[in-house]
Amino acid sequence: MKLNAQSVYTDKTWKEKGFYVPSFDRDEMIKKTTENPKWVHFGAGNIFRAFQANLSQRMLENGYDDTGLTVVEGFDYEIIEKMYRPHDNLSLLVTLKADGNVEKSVISSIAESCILDSANETEFNRLKEIFSKDSLQMATFTITEKGYSLVNAAGDTLPAVKEDFENGPDKPKSYIGKVSALLYERFKAGEKKIAMVSTDNCSHNGDKLYAAVHAFADEWTKSGKADAGFLTYIEDGEKVSFPWSMIDKITPRPDDSVNAILKKDGVEELEPVVTSMKTWVAPFVNAEESEYLVIEDKFPNGRPALEKVGVIFTEKETVDKVERMKVCTCLNPLHTALAVYGCILGYEKISDEMKDEELLRLVKKIGYDEGLPVVTDPGVIKPQEFIDTVVGIRIPNVFMPDTPQRIATDTSQKLAIRFGETIKAYDASSSLKVSDLKYIPMVHAGWLRYLMGVNDEGVSFEPSPDPLLEKAQSFVSDIRLGDTGKEEEHRKMLLPLLKDESIFGVDLEKVGLSDIVLSYFEELISGKGAVRATLKKYLD
Repeated sequence: MKLNAQSVYTDKTWKEKGFYVPSFDRDEMIKKTTENPKWVHFGAGNIFRAFQANLSQRMLENGYDDTGLTVVEGFDYEIIEKMYRPHDNLSLLVTLKADGNVEKSVISSIAESCILDSANETEFNRLKEIFSKDSLQMATFTITEKGYSLVNAAGDTLPAVKEDFENGPDKPKSYIGKVSALLYERFKAGEKKIAMVSTDNCSHNGDKLYAAVHAFADEWTKSGKADAGFLTYIEDGEKVSFPWSMIDKITPRPDDSVNAILKKDGVEELEPVVTSMKTWVAPFVNAEESEYLVIEDKFPNGRPALEKVGVIFTEKETVDKVERMKVCTCLNPLHTALAVYGCILGYEKISDEMKDEELLRLVKKIGYDEGLPVVTDPGVIKPQEFIDTVVGIRIPNVFMPDTPQRIATDTSQKLAIRFGETIKAYDASSSLKVSDLKYIPMVHAGWLRYLMGVNDEGVSFEPSPDPLLEKAQSFVSDIRLGDTGKEEEHRKMLLPLLKDESIFGVDLEKVGLSDIVLSYFEELISGKGAVRATLKKYLD
């Protein structure tokens, strides 16, 4: 059993081993999609294969559509060259259910895989051709929040972006520069309509994509590198829209236990590929069953009827409420709390942390007691039911091999939205007080403790990648485990960090939370075992 079209569609063993093999005419789908593409997706990673590609497959299987997807990779071209194309653009989705059941599906909805490389004339010309088609309705994105940034951590324009601004749309090197060049082709082909839909897990994602593309259109038209009407085209929401969306599905790195299941079934060539850019990609992706995708219904050229397979289309304001419910209260803050303390306490699986009495109480206090009081019910998803599912089913799912180390990545970029918005809501409330918050500040103190890179047993560990890690660690570099009786000294060291609104979303001193954060921190660093003792003290 090899993951290619010949094996999947001729070898009955796949179905005998319990794999779901789609029944639609794949050759006909590829032909129709190649001739008249409707949906292009940028970002060929795990979330795409587990979610968007599966949505398309369900559309095809149920007869709701007759075209599939074109996937485009713009960061790491080897993902396409070494994983997609050798497997005929097929992949395996293993859905890990909380009750222990495993669903195995062959994902066959990808008609074409492309490389976003302007230096490769064949690849880039094909994408220009696709973006010139009348049939193209939408381009979706999962390129991570960092993918939309045109500047570095210091706020300086990235070299590739600066070069693209100066040189125009002919041979762009930056990701958004290349995307903008494809939109320019669509503009030149007759100002054809399209929806550019970020489905990345970040606040107001459509605005981030719009701002990045607009910057290129503005620079190119000002310098005469693009026709003057291009900027007007990008600014016209009736022609090019940038809807907001909220996406939620956990897709951890492909796990060895899943690999073992597939090997036992007889699937061959499952070895992962590690690209020269250090991307780790396997022929399969494992994911949880739960998934949510809420999108602002603004599609100038029409769209597939994805509401038939569970996508919620609604107004921008509702998307915002759903996103705030998830990111600021009901899921993401709980994940960050578990990530920070999980790393310090030596956990390797998020699900194991939910068996820890203190950590379970911590996330419940943050979510139910401190978060829910400031959540606005979006109407399309009930907050209480959402958080009940998160705490009771999703995070404790022992079959989901997610790790605190993965979730702790880029924590400095997450604290502002995941906790800062709740603090702001308390500050603005007439019935709630910031001083009522006891457990969100415990996460802040835990992050300071985490930055020391020493676990609760006094053993060093390596914090997860973070663009501000070096800067943040500089504030704790002179603090050691067991440094007691130095409260004022530590306060002087840490207060500038706690006042950084770009990290915390608020000035923690100004809103009155710096003292409790510092107090918790002093307890957390008092010696070996102090983290566990502090959690017990406040959560037992």
